[in-house]
Amino acid sequence: MEGSCLCGSITVHAPTETEINVCHCTMCRRWSGGPLLSVHCGSNVAFSGTQTPVAYRSSEWAERGFCPTCGTHLFYHLLPTDEYALPVGLFRDPGFELTSQIFIDEKPGYYELANDTPRLTGEQVFAQFAEAQRGG
Repeated sequence: MEGSCLCGSITVHAPTETEINVCHCTMCRRWSGGPLLSVHCGSNVAFSGTQTPVAYRSSEWAERGFCPTCGTHLFYHLLPTDEYALPVGLFRDPGFELTSQIFIDEKPGYYELANDTPRLTGEQVFAQFAEAQRGG
């Protein structure tokens, strides 16, 4: 997939993925203005153009990137596994499908997604991450 920031100064190159994941955590909602809809693209992600993304270290395990010119959100980068979650708005729709929601316990009551997807709490997400780190 290829996408770009709002001003076009950064182009994002990533493997084609169609599964959209939604994060309802407080930090993602503060960062994006709503739930973060993203595609997980692994570590095979590249950025090109006249600008370089700026990264903000938002936790011990992750950083969030944006365009320094227009402020477009470009990535959530999980540092221990070098995996990128990229906002779906960067790309033309290759047939996206909403497949999961995480941090459902932090979702505010003022919106509800109608899609019938698996829903994990924050505790369940961290448990899965710990299991993956142990190799299980």
